[in-house]
Amino acid sequence: MSVEDRLADLEARVAALESAPVAVDPVDDSGSVGYEGAVRLDGEVSWRIGFSPAAVLDLPAVPTAEVLAALGHTVRLALVRRLLTGPASAAELQEAAELSSTGQVYHHLRALTAARVVEQDGRTFRIPATGVVPVLTMLLAAGDVAGLLR
Repeated sequence: MSVEDRLADLEARVAALESAPVAVDPVDDSGSVGYEGAVRLDGEVSWRIGFSPAAVLDLPAVPTAEVLAALGHTVRLALVRRLLTGPASAAELQEAAELSSTGQVYHHLRALTAARVVEQDGRTFRIPATGVVPVLTMLLAAGDVAGLLR
């Protein structure tokens, strides 16, 4: 990757971080729910968001279900876990997920990119900076619901 490409990537990540929401919805009398994180995996990302339960229940069902469905496959989880450590090519993702062809990788990447969990940058794929903490939070919450944290 050239210096110009690396600089453009860095500028895009900074812009995404600067536009990240903080406490988008004020807490109301129904209470509050939120998450936050400061992560150093592939660069530094900080994120904090809070909503009222009523606002969470009012989120549109279709895009929410698309994200959950995209993450609801063991191969896709393997791809996402690898991408949380940094951008990767299809060949690197094939190896990480132990798949026999890049065609299989692209099949799963289509679902992840359509749900906006993963983005493509040239020949590499990555988790957008604004998605790192939310994706980690979903993985943590899923582990909690599954009883893995008790």
